Amino acid sequence: MAKVSVGSLCRLFGVSRQAFHARKQRSQRSVSQAMLVLDLVTALRRDVPGLGTRKLHLLLAEPLAKSGIKLGRDKLHKILYDHSMVIRQGRQTPQTTDSNHRLQRYPNLLIGRAINAPRQVWVSDITYLYIGLGFGYLSLITDAYSKLIVGYCLHPFLTAEGSLKALDMALSTHLEREEELIHHSDRGSQYCSFDYVRKLKGANILISMTQQGDPYENAIAERVNGILKTDFRLNRVFVTFEEAEKAVHKSIYNYNHLRPHMSCGYLTPVMAHQSEQPLKKYWKPKVYKRSKVVRD
Repeated sequence: MAKVSVGSLCRLFGVSRQAFHARKQRSQRSVSQAMLVLDLVTALRRDVPGLGTRKLHLLLAEPLAKSGIKLGRDKLHKILYDHSMVIRQGRQTPQTTDSNHRLQRYPNLLIGRAINAPRQVWVSDITYLYIGLGFGYLSLITDAYSKLIVGYCLHPFLTAEGSLKALDMALSTHLEREEELIHHSDRGSQYCSFDYVRKLKGANILISMTQQGDPYENAIAERVNGILKTDFRLNRVFVTFEEAEKAVHKSIYNYNHLRPHMSCGYLTPVMAHQSEQPLKKYWKPKVYKRSKVVRD
């Protein structure tokens, strides 16, 4: 087959040599930039496997700017899509709340209350992980303002023991001289148990509980569960309890220190918890219609 010169092709398509070579250089530069972006995304996802396009775009802005690269969010999404790196939503998780008991329940103290600083409200919940042919139960306590996980425990049984260990961890960071603190949870038997209530009252912490069983009444805690499962892949099946426990420790550390939150002005929970400035909100807060509980 006879070879066709570049000049002949340019004349055939009505394109100058300069335009041809400029387009070739742009194409090569685009490929190089895409490879750099993919390398950076891979590095970020080693610590936070489920980072989506919005947060990746935020975290990549500085390193790309240092390389002289301007990249919009739509372009980033296209690069990720073309290389099968777009994050898909995970599966739903079953209910873990046992509210069918005769233990004392407490009113919802968050109705009409504004949360405008850390250490005002802790929200608690229990979610479960797949371990072998069974489950492990992860108790979490999160600061409602900064989204910092202040206490956690993975336990093999859905009893109060795991929740108590998470509470002990949270209490180890709590100073009684601080302002009024509310502990908010669902009405599960773990949170209504004698030992759990005794520890909260012993630390002068007010007790608040959901009333209607609506997830919006504990929306922040539910959201944290989802982040850990989707962004940090805690929704996978673990072979052993020890493997799951190790993954939980690493995931919560990275969640607290590395993952920015839109509701915290794109700060990480640690940064938001330490910030002395009001956090910038990027959307108008939604209000729970029935009981007027503010959603995160």
